[in-house]
Amino acid sequence: MVKPPRHWGQLLAPSKLLPRGRSGNAHLDLGRWRKRLTVTALSTPSVHPALASFLEVLQPTFDFVEVRVTRLADGFALHHLADFPVALGKLTKVDISALRAVANTTLEGDFRPIKTAPNLRRGWHCSVPTPDALKRALDALYPGALVDWFSAQHPPVPVQHYREFTARQTGMYRITQQLTDAQVSEVIRAGCAPQSCLRKRLWTVEGLPPDDETDGKSVIPCLEPCPLLIELVRRSRRMNQEESTLIPLGISELTSLKGALDYALSRPPTGGREGDLGDPLNPRRIRLLRDRLAGLLPPVPLRGAKE
Repeated sequence: MVKPPRHWGQLLAPSKLLPRGRSGNAHLDLGRWRKRLTVTALSTPSVHPALASFLEVLQPTFDFVEVRVTRLADGFALHHLADFPVALGKLTKVDISALRAVANTTLEGDFRPIKTAPNLRRGWHCSVPTPDALKRALDALYPGALVDWFSAQHPPVPVQHYREFTARQTGMYRITQQLTDAQVSEVIRAGCAPQSCLRKRLWTVEGLPPDDETDGKSVIPCLEPCPLLIELVRRSRRMNQEESTLIPLGISELTSLKGALDYALSRPPTGGREGDLGDPLNPRRIRLLRDRLAGLLPPVPLRGAKE
């Protein structure tokens, strides 16, 4: 425990240095003094630094992942970015207390383990009167995202890269340390694709740069590997340890197989659990397989290029 400086005790202890009030009792007057300090501290309005920074860029709108925030004369309005320019009156009005439910499930009712996945429900709007209420609304939709966004604006950014993160893993996740940088990069590209998560990845591994502005990500940074990505790495390592089977397929057949995987990714099944990486139809697993298959195919020549 951090100990306070010694002179704090002198300041807070009754002594001849303390002015005596009407009571003439230093102990009694000290209690009243402390009470006044407490009331003053509680009554002084304060704005969270991350919120203050956010309000500065809110001129008058700001897109926060899939939510557009608009400054109004009497507060703030939030709605799904894809619902613009639909009039707010045509959208379902929800209170702050209902935003957590909006963020928890997709339109089909599937649970959303990654709140920054690009599948936030549409068709709603929420109006809040104060900056504090705005922060609570953003925290309900994207827990921790506002603070992460703020931290990325003020270097040094607290990024923990893949090797640093996995060096602390024990038990069943110790195996995540065994993959090569190339293997880890392959899993990151599949698991952190913008189709799965809109956080802009700042952490990396040797040979793989962080996300940039052209990768289709949002302004919210990803500061370290998430549990879902680490589980995908673990499963990838286990799959690499399985006995390989030689499948005699030609290039045309492999191309058809890749096309089938592309089709499956464009139409993910409903009712599945996004976090269930044991499901062979999990989009992250299909994308990982598709990318590995694509690496076996010859590059497609550009149209008009000479043979």
